[in-house]
Amino acid sequence: MIIRRRLPLLLLAALAALTPLAACRQAFVPSKFASDQKLFEASLLRLQKKKWDDAVAGFEKLTLNLSSRDTLLPLAHLYLARAYTGRSEHLLAAQEYSKLAESFADDSLADDALYESGRSYSRLWRRPSLDPQYGQLAQVQYRLMMTLYPDSPLRSSADAELKRLDEWFATKDFDTGDSYFRRKAYDSAIIYFRDVVKNFPNTDRARQAMIRMVEAYRSPVMNYREDAKEVCATLLTLYPADAAVAKVCAGMAPVKDSTVTPAKPAP
Repeated sequence: MIIRRRLPLLLLAALAALTPLAACRQAFVPSKFASDQKLFEASLLRLQKKKWDDAVAGFEKLTLNLSSRDTLLPLAHLYLARAYTGRSEHLLAAQEYSKLAESFADDSLADDALYESGRSYSRLWRRPSLDPQYGQLAQVQYRLMMTLYPDSPLRSSADAELKRLDEWFATKDFDTGDSYFRRKAYDSAIIYFRDVVKNFPNTDRARQAMIRMVEAYRSPVMNYREDAKEVCATLLTLYPADAAVAKVCAGMAPVKDSTVTPAKPAP
């Protein structure tokens, strides 16, 4: 009876010992492939199946193994970057895309790589309130792509991404100015609002910044009516049908020959 009871337990223990061995036999080991071509095909299959760790291991090895003249090398960099993205390692992805663009500037993948590098950096800037370093790096990549490859089919997409980033940069400065505005530190607030209008004139935040400037100038603390009129002259010219502009500028007659411009409102 004792033996009968122990046999199932011994069998389970043996199976448990064999399971890691079976897993090892199924593990993806890049060094075991007979050729770089075989490794490339297997790594691509792992990428398509979203087995990111295996894909990274395979394509990392290929980027080291393949010669600079091998037509698979640019693709290896591209797929390695995509595998990094799959693992949410956006900084590594951005760097790998950049490496592809720098090393193979004449390759048809170069503009794609610069665009994707910009997107990877952009993903690292998660909110306008955070350090904009990665947003700035994204800008560099998009602008470089548009400069080097003006006929790229991705040009319009890169331009849209630049506009989106401008809104975030403008939002960062606007929010800082608005924080001062709410504390009635109007002089400091206006400095930030001016920067928004000067540096990001084509964003909606520029409109909002000028509205805030008028509110600051019209406040009892400042009461700079002439300055408010000058900013209103610009607002009414640029946004004649805007309800918020009409409200804040109510009673503000336009200043003749106003020198206020969208890029630089009057002080």
